[in-house]
Amino acid sequence: MDLEGDKKYISHLLNTRSVLKQDVYKRTKEWFAILKSELHEIVEELRENVPDPRIRLRMEDKSDAEVRLYIGSDVIVFAMHTNVFKFSDSDYASQTSYVQDNPLNAYCGVIQVYNFLADSYEFNRPNDIGYLIGRLFINREDHFLMEGKQQLGFLYRDFMHQELTSDKLHEIANKVAIAAIDFELLTPPYQAVEKTTVHHLQTLSHSSELKTGKRLGFKFSSETDVRG
Repeated sequence: MDLEGDKKYISHLLNTRSVLKQDVYKRTKEWFAILKSELHEIVEELRENVPDPRIRLRMEDKSDAEVRLYIGSDVIVFAMHTNVFKFSDSDYASQTSYVQDNPLNAYCGVIQVYNFLADSYEFNRPNDIGYLIGRLFINREDHFLMEGKQQLGFLYRDFMHQELTSDKLHEIANKVAIAAIDFELLTPPYQAVEKTTVHHLQTLSHSSELKTGKRLGFKFSSETDVRG
């Protein structure tokens, strides 16, 4: 390809793929704003049925790309990625006629869902471990796919036919909350806690240096199996 051909090809990519990515990101950002509204509604609904003030139930809007849902002993962190990703050719979604007929449909924004212990944030324990429990992929036409733990891993896989709505997002948020609450904290091995330091005990009430987190009991496709 000559220099003039290269320039034309670069222009073509910028006018198609780069514009597409901007459109996908815009839609994902709009859906993330709707997600925040749905989380607020969920908190209000749950508080009516869970009046005990000791039970954490609140939402914290941290930024345009992060919102936290405190629910019981858990905090669920929803983080919108600032980049747009494309399903690999080997992915199930890429095998559908929806993507085969128009490969641009394979480009998605991503909202990642992490589960931490609420105390990890409230007591500022930066060494505590959290786990990815779900990923929500959204394309320019609002088709979506969810992968993750428990029901999240199989309920929302029909990328070709599924279109996101506020009601569907509300439903997904509830499923995420169930997955997090059911994901219990396990006692760490004795060998991991049998030794400590004076400094550790002195600062225990502020920030523990011992890593604490929930066990990882699932895997996403293409990931190694890590179980606790």
